Amino acid sequence: MTTTTRRARRHASSLPRRASWEAPPENLPTRRSPSPRRRTSPSISELERLATPARHPSLAASATGEQHAEVSVFATTPTREHLGEVSVFATTPTKTRHGEVSVFAAAALGTSLPIDADAPVATPTRRRRAGARTGSLVAALPAHNEEVGIAAAILGLQNQTSPPDHIVVIADNCTDRTVEIARAHGAEVFVTTGNTHKKAGALNQFLAEALPQLQEDDVVLVQDADSALDPDFLEIARKNLRGKIGAVGGVFRGSEGGGFVGHLQRNEYARYGRDVRRLRGKCLVVTGTAAVLQVGLLRRIGAARLAGELPAGDGQGGVYDTSVLTEDNELTFAIRHLGYDVLSPAGCTLVTEIMPTWGDLWRQRLRWKRGAIENCVQYGLTRVTLPYWGRQILTMIGCVITYIYLATIVYAIGWDSFSIQPFWLGVTAIFVVERIVTVRDRGWRHMVLAGLMYELVIDLFLQIVHTKAYLDALTRRRRDW
Repeated sequence: MTTTTRRARRHASSLPRRASWEAPPENLPTRRSPSPRRRTSPSISELERLATPARHPSLAASATGEQHAEVSVFATTPTREHLGEVSVFATTPTKTRHGEVSVFAAAALGTSLPIDADAPVATPTRRRRAGARTGSLVAALPAHNEEVGIAAAILGLQNQTSPPDHIVVIADNCTDRTVEIARAHGAEVFVTTGNTHKKAGALNQFLAEALPQLQEDDVVLVQDADSALDPDFLEIARKNLRGKIGAVGGVFRGSEGGGFVGHLQRNEYARYGRDVRRLRGKCLVVTGTAAVLQVGLLRRIGAARLAGELPAGDGQGGVYDTSVLTEDNELTFAIRHLGYDVLSPAGCTLVTEIMPTWGDLWRQRLRWKRGAIENCVQYGLTRVTLPYWGRQILTMIGCVITYIYLATIVYAIGWDSFSIQPFWLGVTAIFVVERIVTVRDRGWRHMVLAGLMYELVIDLFLQIVHTKAYLDALTRRRRDW
């Protein structure tokens, strides 16, 4: 054996073994992005324009008998980046393979899953940073007819400084091109079966398959398909997900569009972000737009539901309660009742879709408010729910005061007894300053406009929504979502 041959063999043995699911070396994508680093993500519309794929006839092809194989979900295999046990989606060989990427379509839970071999390899564009991290991270994006925003959501994940190990789009009763676009951008696809419980039911189906195969220190990102993360989101979330912090949520900004009602929501979200930042990440709810959760905690929640320590939910140990209107709020209650806490660090930012019309905003906020009320009733008065009950009572008092205030103004004008009082003029000035200061994150132009107090429109609108939610909950009116 020559010296050259011995050196070559020693060099080859020192390289990590390539897992079966990885692409051959010559096809490996680079993680370095040609574009400069930006602190925040581009708008959703910009991401969609950059990420829109060309139509390819093979993407719409249905799986055939030659493209089916047993799936070994989350096989643990050492890789170059994860030298310990790493949870990965792996598949057994098929007759036709393209990039060896598994795409899931659940015919039924616990059964063999067909593979679409036409799914291309994901192309992450950022190099993973070294530093504190958890185990493997699986990004789960529940999607129902989200062809408009799914590409931007996937691209936002691939552009993370600490990208997820897997991006899985949970296609729930989709009738549009959501699945096709997700596959074209390298995401794995899990198709729900017979789900009638919307987002919560779709997540439960996926987690029922995934959790048994994940490690305790692995984490799951649950992200809405109409949202796009800023580049540092996952890196910051993983650093904060330790100890008794069981879930890390995001601080969201509103997307562009929506006219006047969209503008009002963007101001509202800016104020919410300011409040969370001033509270050092303390928040009432781990937002459903994007949240990173410990696998060990998710398992414990399912077990606690079966044991009667938490509300039963779907009765099968599902992580998410399918009987409520606001599954993220109920999940927060569950997390805190098990002794964990939630956090929304200032750096975990993202862009989420705003409601484009007043009607859409009415339905969204009515569901949010009524869901929050019913979650309080569901858990009763406990050490955890006491602050939430207090907020509900204060909101009710605020609604009553608003209506009394408006009634006195109408009465004064109608009886020609309206006059300006210095005391109330001073109180009004305080409110004006508050409106101006709290929207500072949006720039001086928005601060100047806020001084005009035109946002009283949405304040009154939300007071009416809250009143309707209280009445609906009290009379047990039929819930629609």
